[in-house]
This record gives sequence, structure tokens and C-alpha cells, in this order.
Amino acid sequence: MTSRAPRLEIEYCTRCRWLLRAAWIAQELLTTFQSELGEVALLPGTGGIFTVRLDGETLWSRSTDGGFPELAHLKRLVRDRIAPDRDLGHSESTTVAPGPP
Repeated sequence: MTSRAPRLEIEYCTRCRWLLRAAWIAQELLTTFQSELGEVALLPGTGGIFTVRLDGETLWSRSTDGGFPELAHLKRLVRDRIAPDRDLGHSESTTVAPGPP
């Protein structure tokens, strides 16, 4: 029996115009986990929402975690669930590169 590859969802607020941020994060996660993720979905929402879920489990929520996730931290959260033995290279460091402009 073949197991299904994980589905990652990024729900973002359309009124806040966070599509580009969501798309950038999706691109980074797909690049990092290209063989581990089955799909990444961008889900439009409203009300200031910015939530990242992996197979239904919330990894980051703007409303409860505050603000937006640092990309390196988000990569570690995803890695810990789908590829715990994987080395993330520079994303393992505590120094965080800036996000999109």
C-alpha cells in the first residue's frame, strides 16, 4: 500500500493582499521539500487570516502565533513532521534571511 504524500495549505487574506507572501512561502517550501510534499494549496480567505496547515494540522496561525512565520522556522516545522532526519543546511541556523520585499 502506498502512503499519500502530505498536503500543505496556506490560507491567506485576500483583502490584506497577502497572496504574494503566501505564494513566496509556497515556492520556498516546494523547493525545499520537492520530493516530500504531495501538494501545496493556496486558499483565499478574509479577516486577516494567514494560516499554514500540513494535512489539517495547523503549523502557524497569524491569529494565535502573531504575525508571519520566519521562513527558516516554518521549514523546520514542516521538516520535523515529514522528514525529521533531513538536514536543512542554512535553514538550521538561527540567522534568518529577510522575506519578500
